[in-house]
Amino acid sequence: MDWNSNRSTGSRDAPLSSDPELEAAIAGELQRQRDGIELIASENIVSPAVLAAQGSVLTNKTVEGLPGARYYGGAEFADKIEQLAITRACRLFGCRFANVQPHSGSNANAAVFFALLKPGDTVLSMDTASGGHISHGHPATLTGRIYSIIRYGVSRADERIDMAEVERLAREHRPKLVTVGGSAYPRAIDFAAFRRIAHAVGARLMVDMAHFAGLVATGFHPHPFPHADIVTTTTYKSLRGARGGVVLWDDPELTRRINAGVFPGVQGSVLLQGVAGKAACLGEALAPEFRAYNARVVENAQALARTLAEGGLRLVSGGTDIGLMLVDLSPRGVKGEAASKALERALIACNKNLIPFDPEPAEIASGLRLSSNAGTARGFGPEEFRQIGRWILAVIEALARSAEEGARTADALRPDVTALARRFPIYPELT
Repeated sequence: MDWNSNRSTGSRDAPLSSDPELEAAIAGELQRQRDGIELIASENIVSPAVLAAQGSVLTNKTVEGLPGARYYGGAEFADKIEQLAITRACRLFGCRFANVQPHSGSNANAAVFFALLKPGDTVLSMDTASGGHISHGHPATLTGRIYSIIRYGVSRADERIDMAEVERLAREHRPKLVTVGGSAYPRAIDFAAFRRIAHAVGARLMVDMAHFAGLVATGFHPHPFPHADIVTTTTYKSLRGARGGVVLWDDPELTRRINAGVFPGVQGSVLLQGVAGKAACLGEALAPEFRAYNARVVENAQALARTLAEGGLRLVSGGTDIGLMLVDLSPRGVKGEAASKALERALIACNKNLIPFDPEPAEIASGLRLSSNAGTARGFGPEEFRQIGRWILAVIEALARSAEEGARTADALRPDVTALARRFPIYPELT
């Protein structure tokens, strides 16, 4: 990725001198990203082309409906942009149809639920406590309140999806929809097995590949097609692009329902600047360099995971097959909340996370969720991730002794963390 190039049209650097408070906050965030290390799995570092598309004059344009069938005039170029994103999404994932309008992955999932289900219908989804995503029917969400959600989890023996439980629950509850794919599950998924179970009880299968879509696109993770009926994803995270969601499918009989599920089902006007950002990142994902990036994502994740394991931390399920991993801190007597705060003090951003069968509430948690996506995007290799792993171990070991020692260790690491980050600069053209 060329961080020094910004050739996209329709955008220019616009100082916010009329709003110094906002300008200062944005400048502070830029500095935080430049000088710190990002390990949050829901984040990545986009290219200048994506930044340009999302900060363009497309912000001024309102469109509703689909390309060629809008409710507002003046949509000639809006249609071209959205169709470009659709074409690229279908080409990248080898499917026939795509809707690129969802504002987020949660919106994409809600749209599929709305399109295929009636209120009260049964959905079989992965429990968030086992790594599932809240948008698949967590009780606090809209989907969790409208539909009847049955939850499967992982086995205690290996912390991998308990397929026997999935099959038992499917046969017992006869769901209309089965979902798979989560926010904190670090292993490759057997989509063929899920399809067999879902179709045996007359259910459709929805795969949410948000955290491994880049690996799917480049052949480093099993492909959900042809097993899934519908696939959803975000375009940030592993796709290294604009914030937003996409729905993909092959069956033409689903087209009208899914498109209507997005609009007017769960959202209104298209965020055209976001769709343009999606088109930009999907175009980048079709380039050979993106496969090389994803190969490094996996290599770097393995390097970080091995370093943490060799240092005495336990990896949930024993490791990772993707760019994401879940670390159990309980053997050290450290909570995820304390660890994430201490690491942020050291300029290493990550997030606390429940581990399977966690005795702690989500606000405290016993684990950390880590990802190699963003660090790989800025150029880190295995040695950099091994060093990051050693820093994490140092902070955790200090925290295990006392909160005060954890804070002192984090403070002492800040110069070294910043020195590493500055060796791999991002956005040097922004000031």
